[in-house]
Amino acid sequence: MIKAAVIGVGSIGQNHARVYRELPDVKLVAVSDNDEETAKRVGNRLAVDYVTDYVKLLDDYKPDLVSVSVPTVYHYDVALQAIERGIHVLVEKPIAATLEQADELIAAAKANNVKLTVGHIERFNPAIQELKRRIDAGEIGDVFRIQSRRMGPFPTRIRDVGVVIDLASHDVDIVRYILDTDINRVFAETTGSIATDREDTLDAVLRCENNAIGTLNINWITPTKIRELTVTGTNGMFLVNYLTQEVYFYENADAAEMWQSLSLLKGVSEGQMVRLKVNNQEPLKAELKSFADAVRNDTNPLVSGEDGKKALQLAQALVKSGLEQAVIHID
Repeated sequence: MIKAAVIGVGSIGQNHARVYRELPDVKLVAVSDNDEETAKRVGNRLAVDYVTDYVKLLDDYKPDLVSVSVPTVYHYDVALQAIERGIHVLVEKPIAATLEQADELIAAAKANNVKLTVGHIERFNPAIQELKRRIDAGEIGDVFRIQSRRMGPFPTRIRDVGVVIDLASHDVDIVRYILDTDINRVFAETTGSIATDREDTLDAVLRCENNAIGTLNINWITPTKIRELTVTGTNGMFLVNYLTQEVYFYENADAAEMWQSLSLLKGVSEGQMVRLKVNNQEPLKAELKSFADAVRNDTNPLVSGEDGKKALQLAQALVKSGLEQAVIHID
């Protein structure tokens, strides 16, 4: 039985606590929040102990693993306290407030033989898992373009970061994960001071090491919620809807089979469209189960601390590019 705890039980953390309660062979031993009413409400609802001092939680309950879902500015301090006690850590993204803090957490995890993972939950969406499997199998051929649209209303839970750190960090991580490549350079246009005092919209172009081009259209000022990803290759295009967990494949037909006059009008013809089978699952449950399994079986988590650091680095580069109106090359 794996003992789990959650530090920070606001809108995200309370869902971590709920899922830990639902997982077999995992026992939620306690939750912590510096707001006593929040800690009490979540603890009572889940019938679990609650405290306001997270250090007391770590020392008294001695969990095997902990989810850290406090505001970004506290990620480093809380995660480090757990790591230094030999407790495995899932820290919500971003991994930390700075790259230097990320490096220190990664080094501390290695020194204490602790598993450190970061909450890039979109990797655990079943639709993304199916897309990844098919791309790795070569079904789309050579990938030359990936496009992400992530937009919706402003989330009132956000207080300390802009839309790039909060949302675009998902997408740069997915580009790296899906294409198994790094991103060399970015250029971004951002607009700020609409919903927050930071950037609220992002339109960006990415260049990958494998020469694929990525485009991001991200904001939190759109009335309707959209979460879509398209991947275009030599054999056609995949379309993923994150929200409905649907995957479609649009194949390229053979233009040589078309009448010449029609070919001049349409170019490459539209081939058949196939909706692919996806076994739906709550991504958070898949993420936390994967983390618990990694702890139980002593295997590497799907998302490493280094992955979390790279996502933060890319997000910071996008913010800088938007402010300076310049192409940013990634080391």
